[in-house]
Amino acid sequence: MDQSEFLGGEEKNLYFAFMNAEDLKLVRLFLPEGILDFFDVSNVIVSDQGFNIYLEEKNIVPAEFKGQRLTSKGFMDQIRVQDFPIRGKAGYLIVKRRRWVNQISSSIVSRNWDYVAQGTRMTKEFADFLKVIARY
Repeated sequence: MDQSEFLGGEEKNLYFAFMNAEDLKLVRLFLPEGILDFFDVSNVIVSDQGFNIYLEEKNIVPAEFKGQRLTSKGFMDQIRVQDFPIRGKAGYLIVKRRRWVNQISSSIVSRNWDYVAQGTRMTKEFADFLKVIARY
């Protein structure tokens, strides 16, 4: 899916190809606390209608699969999570969850977000975000 499909209007700020530390500090203000422990910001698009923040799950083997031989096999289809509007503009998080293949059983596995929620102290905002992405 084209990254500009989610927002109409003229794009004002297209792409952070190489996000520096200052850019990341600013983008972090728009994200649920704790999300960057599991995701990298891959892109930010701002238009007249709102903003999209693109997140890709880090290639960190999920705790529930530690000790198993897993190989990253890319990402599942991206999902769109509506976030809080900022200054009257729509906000969306476009999330790409990683998948791994178990080298022994050849099964495809992904992070169990319910497990993550139980095992960490997090804000209500981050917990709500995890509930949404766990549905997919």
